[in-house]
Amino acid sequence: MSNENKIGEKIRQIRESQDISREQLAQASQNSVELIERLESGALVPSLTPLLKIAKALGVRLGTFMDDAPQTGPFVVKAGKSKNIIHFSGKDDTSKESALDFYSLAYGKGDRHMEPFVIDVHPPKTDDYKLLSHEGEEFIYVMNGEIEISYGSESYLISEGDSIYYDSVVPHDLHAYGGKDAKILAVVYAAL
Repeated sequence: MSNENKIGEKIRQIRESQDISREQLAQASQNSVELIERLESGALVPSLTPLLKIAKALGVRLGTFMDDAPQTGPFVVKAGKSKNIIHFSGKDDTSKESALDFYSLAYGKGDRHMEPFVIDVHPPKTDDYKLLSHEGEEFIYVMNGEIEISYGSESYLISEGDSIYYDSVVPHDLHAYGGKDAKILAVVYAAL
């Protein structure tokens, strides 16, 4: 299993502890069995939307896949230097490369309802943007660079210092704009 992809092992542990087969999880999360197998084996850098659906199907929050040692009190991350980095492929379910590097800002806070991240957003390798949706809401604040957000039939260019808050159930896509890396603060809320 890749050192960059520890999520798959957590998915497998939770799935097995609930006595759920890969086939059952695939059906409940509206994903393919192959995707579940590739995630669990670490052969795939995951995409966020399938993970949100897997978390919902397992009855856990997204952060459960990222937690190491949860605590109930406040959780402090100094200067945004999170020790917990999760790599996501964006929307490509076959990629072995990261398009989004998520630095969890609350990975040790076990009873949280929001998922705050600092995210390095790398330029897309294609202009073919796949809009995806999931339950919940997202808040995005651009710290550096520019982000283009396709939201339904609209597009928004969000620059350094700008923010956007939207319902995630509307099909959307977020990517770096202008061929340059960007850095954002994102807060994701996904109800169980």
